[in-house]
Amino acid sequence: MSIFSPPRYQPPFRPMRKEESLPLELFTSVEKAIKGALFGCRMCGNCILQETAFVCPMTCPKGLRNGLCGGASPEACEVDPSRPCTWYKIYERAERMGRLDRLLEVNAPIDGQRAGRETWLDTLRLWRKRKQGPNPVNFFTNRDKFNQEWEQFFYELRQPDWWRGDSNYHPPAYTEPISNLEARLRSGAFVITAEIAPPLDTSSDTIHQKAGWLKEYVAAANFTDNASASPRMSSLAASKICLDLGLEPVMQLQARDRSRVVLESDAIGAAGLGIRNILCLSGDHQRFGPGPMTKPDQFDMDAVQVLWMLRRMRDEGIYLDGRSIKRPPQFFLGAAGSPFGAPPKYEAIRAEKKINAGAQFIQTQPIFDYDRFTDWLEALDKRNLLGKVYILPGLIPLRSSRAAHFMAEDVPGVVIPPDLVRRMDEAGDKQAQEETGVIIALEMMEKLKRTPGIHGMHIMAVHWEIIVPRLIEAAGLRQPATENATLQNSNLVPEGAK
Repeated sequence: MSIFSPPRYQPPFRPMRKEESLPLELFTSVEKAIKGALFGCRMCGNCILQETAFVCPMTCPKGLRNGLCGGASPEACEVDPSRPCTWYKIYERAERMGRLDRLLEVNAPIDGQRAGRETWLDTLRLWRKRKQGPNPVNFFTNRDKFNQEWEQFFYELRQPDWWRGDSNYHPPAYTEPISNLEARLRSGAFVITAEIAPPLDTSSDTIHQKAGWLKEYVAAANFTDNASASPRMSSLAASKICLDLGLEPVMQLQARDRSRVVLESDAIGAAGLGIRNILCLSGDHQRFGPGPMTKPDQFDMDAVQVLWMLRRMRDEGIYLDGRSIKRPPQFFLGAAGSPFGAPPKYEAIRAEKKINAGAQFIQTQPIFDYDRFTDWLEALDKRNLLGKVYILPGLIPLRSSRAAHFMAEDVPGVVIPPDLVRRMDEAGDKQAQEETGVIIALEMMEKLKRTPGIHGMHIMAVHWEIIVPRLIEAAGLRQPATENATLQNSNLVPEGAK
């Protein structure tokens, strides 16, 4: 049990090869023992304790290095309920120390060549190499100068040249819209997107059918990416089928089960197929999938890192390893929002980090508690975020009382007020429950379309896509006829890549 961090979920990393000398191996063992006792250190090779209020983020079961997940709660970790949420501890301690804004820096993924190795000697080498301090004498004679040099020193230490993460906002380096979805959002229209679950088999019939229902009603259709760690047709394949049918897709790209190499490859492949909208996700943990469970490795990257990487591929024309991309991909990048996961002040920091990294639109968890949703919006507004991103709150029409109870009791990050659950319970038979779910959805749609700061909504009908046109018509939100989904934007090359 460590002093400052929750217990480790997984053991420390082992180096790819043995140390070159016995003294160095012994030194590394001593460092591992001390940092393990203090911080639960996993010897990741890139310590960011200076940024995370001296709570090690690698004790998180997902290994998230840039903030909490959508299922975080103050009571327990969603992956292992017997332990606290590591990132709650980080946010709480950072707030006590007055360092919440320090959590905005986009931290790098682990370098596998450094994992398992010592870092103290690296720290000493960098300090001796630098000419700008920090000078220990200044700690007593010029504290402001010492603090400035100290912060710059540790920034250089934790941010490798191949990453160069920071806490600044990075607007897109292009001017014309890349996708139809982006064009509609820029126009100021109230935009509707919807979700389609990819099929469980090789048949594309369900995509043809559901895209036909939605084509004249929504601006784009999302395709989930093995949600709940359960295999389906890939989001990439489903998105391409939908694109060919004339409905623009939003491809979901989740980090779980993918290395950074595969993430880059899938993103480049999607761009090559004409898929422009990508929603970047960390992904559900392996434990939420069907058994036998995948070996629960921690994630190679998180959603913030995926956004940062894809934005640089688009705007700077480079792969993560520094190789140039002759014809950079064109992406309209999105992220998920969790208005009900953590307190709004924490979730706003997480949202800002995603926006700074490259998120241009946010689709949220389903909204059932309107007042708490507006609390989240206000928290974003306080951080001046509403002018930097398009917000599409999520909406799930409840189809049954059972579904209402399941989401209220078992789905992390979703909050359904008890009175709504009670209305579903008291509705009567199956058909009456469906009608009550429709009424509840329309009530929320009426509130959302009058809410300042949002730009549309994202309807997740969960295998009930046929209800979406009825909801849109009844809410008076019929979209313009879908334009050519293959938007020919071959001339729209990001300025940073010219």
